[in-house]
Amino acid sequence: MAVSKKVNTIIFWILQFVGWGFLTFANVWSKAFVVPEEKSKASYFIVEGLVFIILGIGLTTLLRNYLKRIKFIEHQTKSNYLKTIIAFFVTSFLFSFLLIVISSNAFTYINEKPSDFSMLVFISTTVNITIFIFFWIVIYVAVKSVARNQRNKIDRLKLEASLKESQLNTLKGQLNPHFMFNSLNNIRGLMLEDVNKARDMLTRLSEMLRYSLNMNKVDAIQIAQELEIVDNYIELSKIQLEDRLHYEQEVDASLLQIKIPPMVLQMLIENAIKHGISTQKDGGKIKLIITDNTQEIILQVNNTGYLKTNTDSTRIGLDNIKKRLELLYGNEADFILKEVNNEVQAIIKIPVK
Repeated sequence: MAVSKKVNTIIFWILQFVGWGFLTFANVWSKAFVVPEEKSKASYFIVEGLVFIILGIGLTTLLRNYLKRIKFIEHQTKSNYLKTIIAFFVTSFLFSFLLIVISSNAFTYINEKPSDFSMLVFISTTVNITIFIFFWIVIYVAVKSVARNQRNKIDRLKLEASLKESQLNTLKGQLNPHFMFNSLNNIRGLMLEDVNKARDMLTRLSEMLRYSLNMNKVDAIQIAQELEIVDNYIELSKIQLEDRLHYEQEVDASLLQIKIPPMVLQMLIENAIKHGISTQKDGGKIKLIITDNTQEIILQVNNTGYLKTNTDSTRIGLDNIKKRLELLYGNEADFILKEVNNEVQAIIKIPVK
């Protein structure tokens, strides 16, 4: 990604210098050699050419940065179109005004006589500059749009090409074999104490296994269905942890039908239990919070304990989550892991589709 951005930046600057350099050469050539009445010293045309190319490259680079800041390519809304039109006219007027003012003063200084720049010259210059800036915007947006479409196609191809490998990795990350082994041993011990509860736990374990296998075929699942698996996981974990594990959830009911990547919540809960609650003598509390804002679904799992990311198993679990989010959402999703007041917070922000 970093290499691609560097290449794109280099290409942008090459095109900037080539494009504005050509226009500068054409402008200077037409005035110095083609139009005979343009009587002036050669040094003036050099100065005017330098001013023209500096303003052209400088102002359009600022315009490009502004288009990137408002994310015009990604979000071509009415609001962004209006902002772009305003920026277009401001850039064109500023370009023309600075060019006329600087060139006029340079002409007077170099030729030692007053310039004859009139309102007609200003208007014609403004019209020409406006046309140049317009075509610059059209070409820039077209190139960026094509590049973005190509990038999206490549990302989709990468996602499809890595599907089989991703399915295997997802299986490993979704339902930990050690968890299954421990659960079966715990259920076997539970049979001696409570047969009905042991039967219920076996049902929960089989539902988790079936869910894990089926979810390899889809990229998204409703939050309501995901919460059922989380409940199963919590109940199975309580067989071993008993009163050491306290679980709460705070879920906005209006979000239950929203779709998220399968097993992501379960993986967050598993990480909180494995590296948080189970390592503490007195156990602790896990709280699942699901909310939203105008643009994102926020999945948050808090657990009492301290942040420890130096173990291989922790990194594997976190890398699994990050990789899946990147494949599905690119740079639009965020995964944050932090420690706040002796509590570890794992937060995933997913864009609303």
